[in-house]
Amino acid sequence: MIEFQHVFKSYGRGRNILADINFHIESGEFVFVSGPSGAGKSTLLRLIGGLETPSRGSVYVKGNRIDQLPARAQPYIRRAIGLILQDVHLLNDRRAIQNVMLPLEVLGLEQSVAMKRARAAMEKVGLAGKEDQFPIEMSGGEQQRLAIARAIVNKPAIVIADEPTANLDDESAKRIMDVFRDFNRVGVTTLIASHDRRLMANYARRTLLIEPERFTDMVGTPL
Repeated sequence: MIEFQHVFKSYGRGRNILADINFHIESGEFVFVSGPSGAGKSTLLRLIGGLETPSRGSVYVKGNRIDQLPARAQPYIRRAIGLILQDVHLLNDRRAIQNVMLPLEVLGLEQSVAMKRARAAMEKVGLAGKEDQFPIEMSGGEQQRLAIARAIVNKPAIVIADEPTANLDDESAKRIMDVFRDFNRVGVTTLIASHDRRLMANYARRTLLIEPERFTDMVGTPL
């Protein structure tokens, strides 16, 4: 499903953010990406999502080398990935439910169908009743949950989340992690960048640990 072959990433002539990273993730796995701040967790996720290209090496997603995809194939691969970044990139001139509906509108779904699925996604992340609010009226934690609803609304094959519980209280964090686990249980490949040891202890099957000049692929606690 996802494979890194001798991947390096640097910016300009600076040091390598990632150096000789190798791993393979099978379809349906639940994997954490952990490590200290600045170690390259976010960069690794952005490489998988096609938002960055490696300086050297190869990144494969669903059998396709992501940095060499022809333009016509890029939308297909990106639709297969639900990407949740720390910068949520919500549209403040659209209501919450309209933000969640955006991926479905791109796919051409009828508005009534898109709205029904968007409401269900918002309910899953604990935002039922917030459909008509604008993102700017919502708290940071609510905005994060709204971004998660938008990422999962089109039922992607892969969900990638960068510190998805960072702005949430314990109860909201558990709700979100349970959403990810539920998706994973029906076959969605799930990658979560986090430094929260409690989350990893409770949810991790496998952890990719990125440290300066060191990369470790560890088996975690089964779900």
